[in-house]
Amino acid sequence: MHILGKLTWDAVPFDQPVAMVGAAVVIIVVVGVAALVLAKGYLPYLWREWITSVDHKRIGIMYCILALLMLARAFIDALMMRAQQAVAFHAPGYLPPEHFDQIFSAHGTLMIFFVAMPFVIGLMNFAVPLQLGVRDVAFPTLNSVSFWLTATGALLVNLSLVAGEFSRTGWLPYPPLSELAYSPDVGVDYYCWAIEISGIGTLITGINFVTTILKTRAPGMHYTRMPMFCWTSLASCLLIVAAFPILTATLAMLLLDRYAGFHFFTDTAGGNSMLFMNLIWAWGHLEVYILILPAFGVYSEVVSTFAAKPLFGYRSMVIATMAICLISFMVWLHHFFTMGAGGDVNAAFGIASMIIAIPTGVKIFNWMFTMYGGRVRFTSAMLWAIGFMVSFVIGGLTGVMLAMPTADFELHNSLFLVAHFHNVIITGVIFGVFAGYSYWFPKAFGFVLDETLGKWAFWLWFIGFWVAWGPGYALGLEGMTRRLQRYDVAEWRPLLLLAAVGVLIMLAGILVQLLQLAVSIRTRAQRRDLTGDPWNGRNLEWAVASPPPHFNFAVLPQVNNQEPYWDMKQRAIDSGHLQTPEPHYEPIVMPRNSATGFVCAVFATVTGFALIWHIWWLVLLGLAGAYATFVVFAWRDVQEHIIPADEVARLDRANRAARSQALSRMRADELVVHE
Repeated sequence: MHILGKLTWDAVPFDQPVAMVGAAVVIIVVVGVAALVLAKGYLPYLWREWITSVDHKRIGIMYCILALLMLARAFIDALMMRAQQAVAFHAPGYLPPEHFDQIFSAHGTLMIFFVAMPFVIGLMNFAVPLQLGVRDVAFPTLNSVSFWLTATGALLVNLSLVAGEFSRTGWLPYPPLSELAYSPDVGVDYYCWAIEISGIGTLITGINFVTTILKTRAPGMHYTRMPMFCWTSLASCLLIVAAFPILTATLAMLLLDRYAGFHFFTDTAGGNSMLFMNLIWAWGHLEVYILILPAFGVYSEVVSTFAAKPLFGYRSMVIATMAICLISFMVWLHHFFTMGAGGDVNAAFGIASMIIAIPTGVKIFNWMFTMYGGRVRFTSAMLWAIGFMVSFVIGGLTGVMLAMPTADFELHNSLFLVAHFHNVIITGVIFGVFAGYSYWFPKAFGFVLDETLGKWAFWLWFIGFWVAWGPGYALGLEGMTRRLQRYDVAEWRPLLLLAAVGVLIMLAGILVQLLQLAVSIRTRAQRRDLTGDPWNGRNLEWAVASPPPHFNFAVLPQVNNQEPYWDMKQRAIDSGHLQTPEPHYEPIVMPRNSATGFVCAVFATVTGFALIWHIWWLVLLGLAGAYATFVVFAWRDVQEHIIPADEVARLDRANRAARSQALSRMRADELVVHE
């Protein structure tokens, strides 16, 4: 047996110039960044403050950075697919079929698992403990483990550029195509082990945040006083806890089919490929709501803040959120209405798929009523929210169309379906995380982003999306199916060329966002958020400095209503007592940094890569290292980090003074208005 299992020089795609160029670019960038870090002496700082950090805010920022990096990688795949279809009319194009299949599979996998998921989890990590008025999540070290396992999954997907190839089955590995007989290469194995490892990290996150939200709120923060983002995060994490074990078990069965000769999904050997369809979509449609619910929470925060009004219909929003959480368990079969389940079953799932649109509609109306009569400020974050509302109504209506079995029989597997899915994910989830990114950026880094460039980025994304995917609806109605590497229908070509232009407009939006970040960093001295409240916010995250201290709150706040920070500000302005009595400061105990998460990721990467290539001795080594890490962590005897009372007082006094000055200006402005 070869010492490196199935891994040989033949695994490097020397015969595929496009793949080799992509791999070379990735390697050059990674090596260049590593060399810069070492040359500048940044490594000790990165290790101490970021890599080993268990601070929820730092972990949230790292999740968002990972998501942005993977967005760039996945968008390159989108550009390549659109370029191929633009030139593949009566022609082979520049991508061979097997490479095109890998690209659309990697694009979908990256966008769902390593762009959308890390971004929404990153925003939850950053904002939820601050909004709850607490100092960290329930399990800080496990939070670090979750992030690094997610990063491991992303790394394994990208390693397929260099060694072997990625799955060619689509973003979900349907059998029998994913069975060993039809996919004997390592592509499906890369997919399965990357998702298994990152899925464990996501499941830990779900458990962590359910515990945090239910058990560690500030004094007085009852369930009916939690910010809406906390409610949507709770619903999302409840779905994670329910759904991700299904995904883990399903992929484990597929791996047993491939590695050990089992036949869970082999139709010709006593298995049933439809079992896979049911299981994967029992997770998969829950995943849609896992992603969209936190985005709904972001829109609620943004709309309320920039309309300068409390969220309209708070309790109905809570009920709608939990209704979506519950009904989402009963809709998965609409993904395969055409598979012969029968009229009664199709009707039941079709009705449930239509009913779930009702609580979503409640949210849309509540956001509009929140804006009605308010003093709306059209910041970039607010534009993302309004753009979502306009676009998502269309995406929701097309979803109701597809929920009708009779319509789905005509539109199933067409580009109409793909356009609907992108309508939901891009204008729902991606617009939501960009709104959250713009909204909470000053809280994370202490300075605001350039608003002019932020608005340009929104308009380019908004216009680019509809130029790219508006034609997708028309192409689907004309009969174009998904995943076509080449085509011969002349009527499709103008729309495909228009769609390619749309993707280029979206690319311009990404470039403007990079320019926005560069300009904002360069001019950050003029953009400083000195008060911690640049938007005149309403919830507790705006009650601390920007960026927040490690301990978040010098003294845990007492919550008396749904908008505690807004209430504090208004009472201070109305009474004229702009400086409240100083609290009694005490030392604060915080968890120490830990390398456990990073070390787990190292061993998970080694084990995953070895399993993919059947390097069994390396598998044993990786598992032994992982077990040793667990033993060391379980038996650790580490004194927690204690922040002295005088340090807490120093930081809090500076923040209180800045807020007092800001409130003085606000009171003066209100007196002028009244006069």
